[in-house]
Amino acid sequence: MTKILSIALLLLFATSCQNELKTQAPKQASVQEKITSKYKSLGYELVWQEEFNSDGSVESSKWDFEQGFQRNHELQWYQEDNAFCEDGKLFIEGRREMKANPSFKAKANNWKEKRKNIYYTSSCLTSKQSWKYGRFEIKARLKAADGLWPAIWFLGTEGQWPSNGEIDLMEYYNDMILANACWGTKRPYQAKWDSSKTPVKDFKDPDWDKKFHIWKMDWDKDSIKLFLDDQLLNTIDLKKAINPDTSRGPKEPFQQAHYLLLNLAIGGTNGGDPSSTPFPNQFEIDYVRVYQKQ
Repeated sequence: MTKILSIALLLLFATSCQNELKTQAPKQASVQEKITSKYKSLGYELVWQEEFNSDGSVESSKWDFEQGFQRNHELQWYQEDNAFCEDGKLFIEGRREMKANPSFKAKANNWKEKRKNIYYTSSCLTSKQSWKYGRFEIKARLKAADGLWPAIWFLGTEGQWPSNGEIDLMEYYNDMILANACWGTKRPYQAKWDSSKTPVKDFKDPDWDKKFHIWKMDWDKDSIKLFLDDQLLNTIDLKKAINPDTSRGPKEPFQQAHYLLLNLAIGGTNGGDPSSTPFPNQFEIDYVRVYQKQ
């Protein structure tokens, strides 16, 4: 009789756990469902998403990686190894580590080649998908520390920088959050900027960089609006975003598709001095969601 009672209690416990799991699963999905439903009422459909739910490497079908030294005299060497998924988030990890620069040339003038050693490594992911117009949402957490330069940004698919058009949904450096766009001028590689800078202290939260925040971009044929936690940081009037020289890119660079970049840069022309900042250091992305009007 005792044995039968024990089996019955075990079955009752298992059934209870199953019912609890059944009630929990819809709760996890309901937040995104509510957002999707809200946006659908505004005419938006979810057309692309990355939730980073599979531990390990990022999905190669969705992302490429930049390699080596890239821009702005930054200190980091980009490599795929510094990006990984865990607990439903993407981690881009900056590391202080020394290795030989495989591109080193003793008499080189190019800054990428004349550095004998690499002292920092990180990752920069680029989306294989590109989009023209839409609502873009990225939930992320960054560390506001000296020398770090995390960014969520977009580049146009056609043209030479900056005539292809750059959108910086988020950049952080020197205790500032930036929301920018730029396009070409009459001089090669000289950009016309429309920038917004907000000191982190203006958010009046000493734990601001310990929390996740939502960066949102609304982009249509007339304007690009950049938000942080629903606070509008910058509006770019696209009637003014015109390339005067169309030999290096389209006349209207923001009327073409753009792809997404997620990266953690270190040092360089704007990033500051990382020498006193502890490493490894991580830039975390919870999700990327793209909505478009159908």
